Amino acid sequence: MEEHFQMAFSAAERRNLEEAVSEYKKVLKMNPKHARAHLNLGVVYGRQGKWKQEISEYKRAAEIDPNFGEAYFNLGVAYNERGELNEAIVQYQKALRINPNYIEAHNNLGVIYLKREKLDEALSEYQKAIEIKPDYARGHYNLGNVYRKQGKVEEAIGSFEKALEINPKYAEAHYALAVIYYEKQEFKLAIQHFDQAGKLGVVVDPKFLERLKPYR
Repeated sequence: MEEHFQMAFSAAERRNLEEAVSEYKKVLKMNPKHARAHLNLGVVYGRQGKWKQEISEYKRAAEIDPNFGEAYFNLGVAYNERGELNEAIVQYQKALRINPNYIEAHNNLGVIYLKREKLDEALSEYQKAIEIKPDYARGHYNLGNVYRKQGKVEEAIGSFEKALEINPKYAEAHYALAVIYYEKQEFKLAIQHFDQAGKLGVVVDPKFLERLKPYR
């Protein structure tokens, strides 16, 4: 059984998804209550765009092991991707009841709350994420987005700069700082961050590029 599991895992890593499905099914034929195999099979189905099968496998994993936080987290991601945000919130919260230090669950909840303009709730989730992992660059970047929406410009700058301190190649943080510094009329800094963002692969707004031209 372990051999088939490893073969499935290896096939998925090689992007041979049909082989991965076949091998995980062999594992589950030998042990239908193998929660990790159900979870991994769900991931493969997700990569194939088979969302109904994906969700079904995650649910089965959670039924077999009700304390399997990753199963609830993956359900949250799957529902989130389908725009079923209420159900995604429920699943992320289940994952957090099992593991309150689940950083990605805090982060993803924050993303949903930010989409819904629930800024205080988003702020709370991002703050929890970076309390657990102070060098979580994405959490600092997302926190900066909340501060920006709240009009707290200096706090936003601090968060984006912290994200860059952790990961100097965080392109989106450079771009966010470019926009803020342009709005603050600090054009030299705006151009520096704009150029860095472009070098790192951000698709820049052509209109923003034009607005910066007079200050080069």
